[in-house]
Amino acid sequence: MLLRSLLPSDARNGSAMGLMVMGAILLMLIVVAASNLLTPPDSVWHVSTYTVTLLGKFLCYALLAVSIDLIWGFAGILSLGHGAFFALGGYAMGMYLMRQIGTRGQYGNPDLPDFMVFLNWHELPWYWHGFDHFWFTLIMILLVPGLLAGLFGWLAFRSRVSGVYFAIITQALTYALMLAFFRNEMGFGGNNGLTDFKDILGLPIAEHSTRVGLFVAAGVALILGYLLARWIVNSRLGRVLVAIRDAEPRTRSCGYQVAQYKLFVFVISAMLAGVAGALYVPQVGIINPGEFSPLSSIEAVAWVAIGGRGSLFGAIIGAFAVNWSKTELTTIAPDLWPFVLGGLFILVTVFLPKGLAGLLQRRSKQSSDEQPEPPPAAPTESTPVDFRADQHPDTPSNPVQEAKP
Repeated sequence: MLLRSLLPSDARNGSAMGLMVMGAILLMLIVVAASNLLTPPDSVWHVSTYTVTLLGKFLCYALLAVSIDLIWGFAGILSLGHGAFFALGGYAMGMYLMRQIGTRGQYGNPDLPDFMVFLNWHELPWYWHGFDHFWFTLIMILLVPGLLAGLFGWLAFRSRVSGVYFAIITQALTYALMLAFFRNEMGFGGNNGLTDFKDILGLPIAEHSTRVGLFVAAGVALILGYLLARWIVNSRLGRVLVAIRDAEPRTRSCGYQVAQYKLFVFVISAMLAGVAGALYVPQVGIINPGEFSPLSSIEAVAWVAIGGRGSLFGAIIGAFAVNWSKTELTTIAPDLWPFVLGGLFILVTVFLPKGLAGLLQRRSKQSSDEQPEPPPAAPTESTPVDFRADQHPDTPSNPVQEAKP
């Protein structure tokens, strides 16, 4: 039933690009994992662990981009603070990883992380309890971003805050959280954040197999997140969200509770961003308040715009394309990247308003239109042939009529 609602979706949009992107991601997971684990390091087919980790980061960024496209592309909600939900999910995972260190820390304290011992803390704060269990951490990864988005969205949407005003207050939200998490009194590591992770689920994080497992987990989460978002936009809820995006006053006048629809999709989007952040942290090995930076949220919005908002798969393409370009360019000229990103955003906005996804769809449509039409089928015995159509217009169709005076 789920696949039946998903498969016709991209076909209705004139392209199967969404399913092709999902297939490419699945193929990448299989090929990269096999190349890292089954081939020797000196083989030309070997994929290094560094590349595996880098691709894992891109997968997490892509999931964050999908969460933004879900609300911006289909509900018209522009959020410049989604980096906050990404960082909160990352901090939840970081707290679990810190609790797994135990006596292996620098100070050997079995109950307190090293930064708390350094700051002369004597007991674990109450909000750290429970993070030594993985199941509790999974709940918090979804619950904390979801609760914050629910409270913030309820206050904003019931007051009918929208458009640029909503974008500004979301940016203020993530900036306020960044300042709060920089404080040592918060108990989250202050400026240094959380780092020096040892293992996850009893597996050493530094091991190649663990890195590959995290990479595969990020890919599976992206596929599931895309399918969930696609199911939402193909449902009746999705059609109402598009109506809200295009004509919110008219949708409200038709009797729809616009604030509830927007609040629901905003909470789902925040949860997806939290999952992306949770999978990001064990792969990069650190989480600090810099992830709350408004610049990070704005950059994530640029991924969606460049990839093509309102398509979901375009957000994935944009996240990969922009971050791969950033990785390559920052190794050559790191100071030029902000200018390149800004120029790329302007060029795409002016010349490709539908982003890279729109360009791919247009190329696909052109190639399908250029295919020659099949020749007409030859008449068969079951198809009667009217030979009168081949007669001259002046020739009577009935020879009896010619004998009449």
